[in-house]
Amino acid sequence: MNNDMMEALYTIEREKGISVEIMLEALANALVTAYKRVPDAAEEALVEIDIETGDIRVIAQELDEDGHVVKEWDDTPEDFGRIAAQTAKQVILQRIREAEREMKYEEYAGREGDIVTGIIQQTDQRYTLLDLGKVEALLPQAEQVQNERYEHGSRLKAYIVEVRKTAKGPQIVVSRTHPGLVKRLFELEVPELLDDVVELKAVAREPGHRTKIAVASNDHHVDPVGACVGARGSRVRMVVNELRGEKVDIVPYTDDPSDFVMKALAPARVREVRIHRDTWTAEVIVPDFQLSLAIGKEGQNARLAARLSGWRVDIKSETQLAEEESGGGVEYAEGEWVENESGELVWQPAEGGEAISAAQAGYAAPTGAPASGEAQIEAEVGLAPTGDAEIGEPGGEPDETRPAEEAAMHVEGEEDEVVADRAVAPEVEGIDGQAEA
Repeated sequence: MNNDMMEALYTIEREKGISVEIMLEALANALVTAYKRVPDAAEEALVEIDIETGDIRVIAQELDEDGHVVKEWDDTPEDFGRIAAQTAKQVILQRIREAEREMKYEEYAGREGDIVTGIIQQTDQRYTLLDLGKVEALLPQAEQVQNERYEHGSRLKAYIVEVRKTAKGPQIVVSRTHPGLVKRLFELEVPELLDDVVELKAVAREPGHRTKIAVASNDHHVDPVGACVGARGSRVRMVVNELRGEKVDIVPYTDDPSDFVMKALAPARVREVRIHRDTWTAEVIVPDFQLSLAIGKEGQNARLAARLSGWRVDIKSETQLAEEESGGGVEYAEGEWVENESGELVWQPAEGGEAISAAQAGYAAPTGAPASGEAQIEAEVGLAPTGDAEIGEPGGEPDETRPAEEAAMHVEGEEDEVVADRAVAPEVEGIDGQAEA
């Protein structure tokens, strides 16, 4: 029976990849537990297994107060083979499962940032399961591209973002939205990237829509963009197909920030880039007809260029720049009209400071001002009505207090019609412009 047991252990080693020593250690621990269930068993004991013959012996021990062994003897029960067979089976199987889980975890523990290919097994609203062979990978909803559909049984490449160790084995979390997926896909298609002839400097991605990558060459004989594009676009086409139609822009990397930002905004043509290092902003000037292309749909092109270059991108057309430089833009002061202690409306600047009156500012007070406002001004120039009828309204009776020009409003031959001639009022100090009646 011992020979049969050893053959079974060697078979498990070949099929499962678990060494015989690990299984024998688990078996010895299980047999110690089984021995202590035997009547009159010693309190301290160990089990010895001969790795060549499979012979099993139970060595009982007697310890002193300091824990040192003072006596040992062979205390193997007569029917210990039957007890071992009954007790050790489940323990060994458990140990095998634990060893398999440990091996799987060790296989994937150092592979964060790597790319794997799996077969889609299950899809629901929370996650998608990928069968990687020995283990399953978890593709959460947050790591899925919004417009992608994952069909059962189809193959899918994904990027490993995390490997967790759980009681049920390793849990591998993968992503389809991570920018690293684009980098790994290009490394599969472009040998120059693996050989460090071409270097991928930066990646900016909006999953499912567009990706921009910046590449540089360590060999002046190699064109980095051409190496990534491939003959007739063969290499980049493979990446686009795996990303299911996501557009990919490849731009050359340069150390000059203005030149890099200009290239990052491709396919838009840029006239000039001004770098403001104090605010970490790149002011981009483009022709008027290139403004919408430079900004992109919903600002996508500008956002990706900013992420790729690391600079805040401020895009302006030539017309906008000319207006700013000529001072044509109108600036409005921030503040509000408030009533001071004397009841006069004054303008209080939002940034603080002394409030000023309308006369001091050179403007009329707002509607609803007190007597010093528009009503008083109209009265001063002789335009304020005294009755209920408004100026120029039919039926209005001339008043004795009005000026002679305004009293003579009836035109000869048209008794029922009242005409108000437009007369220019004299300029009044403190009023910007002219009053008209």
